[in-house]
Amino acid sequence: MPADRQWVIRNLGFDPISTPAPSDTYTIQATAKPTSTPEDFQREIIDFDSEAPAGRAFLAFSTATGLSRFSEISWPRGRAPKTGNKPKGRRGSALPRADVLLVTWTVDEGHALSRVLTPGKDSRNDYVPYTRNYAAFARKMSPRSPARQLKRLGAYWTTTIGGKKVVVLKSDSHLSQDTKKVPRANQTLPNEDFWKQIIEEVRPKLIITTGTAGGIGKTLEVGDVVVSANVRFDCQKWLKRAPYHAADYRNTAARPKYLAQARKLFKANAGQLPKTNKRPPKIIRVAPNAVSSSVLTTDFFGFDTSDNRYKLWGLGKVSEMGDAVLGKVAKGMGPASPRWIAVRNVSDPQIKADGLSPKEQARIAAQIYKGFGRWSSVCSAIVCWALIAAE
Repeated sequence: MPADRQWVIRNLGFDPISTPAPSDTYTIQATAKPTSTPEDFQREIIDFDSEAPAGRAFLAFSTATGLSRFSEISWPRGRAPKTGNKPKGRRGSALPRADVLLVTWTVDEGHALSRVLTPGKDSRNDYVPYTRNYAAFARKMSPRSPARQLKRLGAYWTTTIGGKKVVVLKSDSHLSQDTKKVPRANQTLPNEDFWKQIIEEVRPKLIITTGTAGGIGKTLEVGDVVVSANVRFDCQKWLKRAPYHAADYRNTAARPKYLAQARKLFKANAGQLPKTNKRPPKIIRVAPNAVSSSVLTTDFFGFDTSDNRYKLWGLGKVSEMGDAVLGKVAKGMGPASPRWIAVRNVSDPQIKADGLSPKEQARIAAQIYKGFGRWSSVCSAIVCWALIAAE
């Protein structure tokens, strides 16, 4: 269902255009100003923390709910996630070896993923900083990048699901934030180096990249989860001259054994999703050869609109800003590459363009993410559980 101002009023309790959220609800203050840019909205989504002062102010101003409303999940016997002990090693140590490497990206995605898969340990407050080779990475990154500002590459913990050891990593390296410099021939982006390093350290059999995304098309609703063995680049801005600007990468399809069970487990927290959703959230499996239904990685802050402003129709099911880097790195590893899958939850539906400027559309998309990004991420975390349990 396309979202407009009335959608936000019904689901979040305010009009983002005529009665915008106050400045104390923004993590990135520039986003609250009339001079805000697409990059400001993009960074607001990455850094917004529903558990921090700005997040609490947003929850107080709107009708959105925080993860204090989270309802515990009744896992199948013997397959509940079991949070590991504090990872051993000194600051700067490599990640531990594991069967599965699970990576998420924004602050609120981290909260949701840790709440589901590492119960009792939160990604912001408890996870161990990951700083291996940080200085070398920092030299290739912009001073504004989250990794540079936090002086780390991410934070991690471990869990066990059905006997499989999992490294759960909240990344602070981002394709869209690390740099805007196109690598010269035979050089790499910082986020490529990040993927290579963590894969070499963990040596997983399966890699999952997961988090929020914008739905493409008017049939997707907030909370739907796309499970894709196909990712592709749609680079129209700073990477448009890169040789891989429109490349797609394919891998083995996900094992579906527990996906039906996962959808049933959504029910415990589905009441926190938008009240105007027409149906329960669903899981959409994308086959490796379904290029037009892949997870789409853009090099710009774009989202689907009813007038197809960003030309996303026919390119994928959802759009986000990083997963195709994993596909590129995996292809470069050749036969030695682990299996990988992209699991993306719809945090923003298609935006109805009628009567709204591009900046107003972006503001609406950002507010919807701030209201429901963590709750839709609960759905994708449950799907990640299902994929790991099926290994």
